[in-house]
Amino acid sequence: MDGDFAAGEARWRERLGRLRNVVRQELVARRLRDHLPDRPSRHVLDVGCGQGTQALAAARRGHRVTGLDSSPVLLEDFTAALAAEPPEVRERVRLVHGDVGELPAPFAPAEFDAVLCHGVLMYFPDPAPILDGIAAVLAPDGIVSLLVRNAESLAMRPGLSWDWAAARRAFDDATYRNRLGVTARADRLGELTAALARRGLEVRAWYGVRVFTDLAPGDAPVPEPAELAALLACEERAGRTDPYRGVAPLIHLIAGRA
Repeated sequence: MDGDFAAGEARWRERLGRLRNVVRQELVARRLRDHLPDRPSRHVLDVGCGQGTQALAAARRGHRVTGLDSSPVLLEDFTAALAAEPPEVRERVRLVHGDVGELPAPFAPAEFDAVLCHGVLMYFPDPAPILDGIAAVLAPDGIVSLLVRNAESLAMRPGLSWDWAAARRAFDDATYRNRLGVTARADRLGELTAALARRGLEVRAWYGVRVFTDLAPGDAPVPEPAELAALLACEERAGRTDPYRGVAPLIHLIAGRA
């Protein structure tokens, strides 16, 4: 991760494998399977790859993956996870230690068929340079996958917790204090769609993520398989359906060249 994420990195690592993270990662992975099929094999860049959940999933499905992150600790976690994979998966993955804010360096123009950028834009005061970099390294027929905090729903979490002062602020202020204890920034769907369009990218689909489980405690465990399957089925349907997806705390956008 990059930007101001470093302050919450330890807490992020503690909560990997817990309910909220598992729901987020699984819902994003399902939509990526829809929009980035196993065949043909593509070259994928994961911007702010962290511990590598989505990058490894893509590599297991046959794609060549480059993971970019500024955190040596998270890249070590990724390396450890990669070591447990079969040789054919390991050889598809390249890890790069670098600053997301410096995109498109160190990559070539139009180098990647798909660019993933999940949970990164929220830690940068201005997403424009990151979007410029993503557009620069994306191939002409490539796709972009963005996961962002939904500014339209910022009042939901404090409102449902009866924190009325925070709820009032959230209607007008796109900055917030997240569960990791870091001040972050949210995006509005319309504004982000327009920003992508200015870079020749058209939003093809968007989904809400974690509609029902956002208020779960950060250390909430994953339930038994049958209950988890039922939970994910409801989350997945809500994430595709209005009005539910509009109040999801996270929005997953898929975009491609217009």
